[in-house]
Amino acid sequence: MAANRSRRLRKKLRVDEFQEFGFDVNWKFNDDVSEDAIDTIVDQFIAQVIEPRSLGFHGGGHKEWEGIIATQAIGKCTEEDRKAVQDFFAKQPASNVEVTELYDIWWS
Repeated sequence: MAANRSRRLRKKLRVDEFQEFGFDVNWKFNDDVSEDAIDTIVDQFIAQVIEPRSLGFHGGGHKEWEGIIATQAIGKCTEEDRKAVQDFFAKQPASNVEVTELYDIWWS
């Protein structure tokens, strides 16, 4: 029966061509990082990683940050997106950086 779903129903259910994959990211800024530096680093993260890849980041924090990354339009994040996030934070004064595996953001 699932094979007979209409396009409208597949879109409503976020399955098949409407399935969306994203991933979680968590990190902690080192204790010696100032508030101004945190603002600058987060702005750079958005400008250098999120926006050029047409991703969206929903999250926040103070010294410890967590959030979810997904595409701005219906679509799937890629392993390259995950790597770009990992590479960015590898160069920052942050520790405990965790980037999860890709998962279905609607059904996980």
